[in-house]
Amino acid sequence: MSRLHDKGAEECLKRERERVSHYLHSSSETKLVEKVQHELLVVHVNQLLEKEHSGVHSLLRDDKLDDLSRMFRLYHKVTRGLEPVSNVFKQHITAEGTALVQQAEDAASSQAANGGVQEQVLIRKIIELHDKYMTYVTDCFQNHTLFHKAMKEAFEIFCNKTVAGSSSAEQLATFCDTILRKGGSDKLNDEAIEETLEKVVKLLAYISDKDLFAEFYRKKLARRLLFDRSANDEHERSILSKLKQQCGGQFTSKMEGMVTDLQLAKEYQSSFDEYLGNNPSTRPGIDLQVSVLTTGYWPSYKSSDINLPAEMARGVEVFKEFYDNKNKHRKLTWIYSLGSCHINAKFDQKPIELIVTTYQACLLMLFNTSDKLSYPEIMTQSNLSNDDLPRLLHSLSCGKYKILSKEPNTKTVTQNDSFEFNRKFNDRMRRIKVPLPLVDERKKVVEDVYKDRRYAIDAAIVRIMKSRKVLGYQQLVMDCVEQLSRMFKPDIKAIKKRIEDLISQEYLEREKENPNMFRYLA
Repeated sequence: MSRLHDKGAEECLKRERERVSHYLHSSSETKLVEKVQHELLVVHVNQLLEKEHSGVHSLLRDDKLDDLSRMFRLYHKVTRGLEPVSNVFKQHITAEGTALVQQAEDAASSQAANGGVQEQVLIRKIIELHDKYMTYVTDCFQNHTLFHKAMKEAFEIFCNKTVAGSSSAEQLATFCDTILRKGGSDKLNDEAIEETLEKVVKLLAYISDKDLFAEFYRKKLARRLLFDRSANDEHERSILSKLKQQCGGQFTSKMEGMVTDLQLAKEYQSSFDEYLGNNPSTRPGIDLQVSVLTTGYWPSYKSSDINLPAEMARGVEVFKEFYDNKNKHRKLTWIYSLGSCHINAKFDQKPIELIVTTYQACLLMLFNTSDKLSYPEIMTQSNLSNDDLPRLLHSLSCGKYKILSKEPNTKTVTQNDSFEFNRKFNDRMRRIKVPLPLVDERKKVVEDVYKDRRYAIDAAIVRIMKSRKVLGYQQLVMDCVEQLSRMFKPDIKAIKKRIEDLISQEYLEREKENPNMFRYLA
């Protein structure tokens, strides 16, 4: 049989139809064509679909769109004829996607220092793969549901794999962050960014842990907004509306609150500046910018009772007075761990402006009144704990910019070290940012999400039982999985544990005659 076997089959069918019109009664056409179709397509189905040079695999591999369209037209007419074609389509996409994941895994392990770059390349490649095969579904397979289903199932397989310990939910959130932050997508114009965001949201449909994506995304969104790293407000709002459409209002409500919050914070700042202008005697002596945020919308942040230098403490007091005048029944909680400061440091060679975190600034200001300080002295004077202090002192004495000199001059900070201001420090720049390494938040994000899942499972069980009153174990678990699968893939053991806990809390009870039946207790 020639390579274009389906073309030959199409010719045979055409000739049979012509014969009917010439020699036979028209009523014979249906039966005759069915018989020819059966002989040509059904009897030889495995041979035709799996043939080395003209089977589905090879047509997909060689991008033979016309031949695939012809194959679809032929097998579309045969009862259940498309199922084997769609199965091969699914296998083919799964193999290609899994190979991409493996490539990223190999590249990440051979270049451990590449810092997440491989995952970003992977998301781009998966988007390209999705574009390619969606064209096949629409152009060759006429948007047939079987092929949409095959694509969905294939993408669900490899879109949920981890690369270098990073889950697909985290990879996708990081990819969005790269697109949306300043300098992250300089090569893309607004239209291309919008298009990419649209495609990212489509990929999210295949990811089972959507709640994990939401939490990673929210953490990264918070950093973009609070540290003025977001490239464009319009794009931020645009992706949130796309996510809302895909996953519902509850999914994005906190994120939308964050974006609105920051807008209101800017208005507060203008109002504060105006207040200072009208009350010169209250001025704190430093330029102060404060973001007033609503606790419920933002991720929870650790906050230490750090001893602020007098200059900073005065600024906090002034803002508090201004805020209390405007809002009688609201309490401000200061999160200094998110703050940043610009400090003028006078070195022997020249003054340099240092951009540091509030914590780093507090430590540096201690050296205005002391030439040399030991680790325990810094700890006492700053009121910081052993959790925070080593990392902060390391950034100032062992990192890229050695603003403090350390004794002994080693690469690690211990409680026996002592520090002094390094007057000899110099840099060709007049303004430098002293980096503070980020803490890996992955573990905390995952813990927070799993805690929230417990409440979500409880709520689903109570909701189902409230409406059904009496239900068997199997059905309750199935209904629970169905309700929750829009956000995450619930673990059956976790559902079982939550049922037991709800029984002990007297929300449900087991029926005495049948312990597999549960009754709702109002």
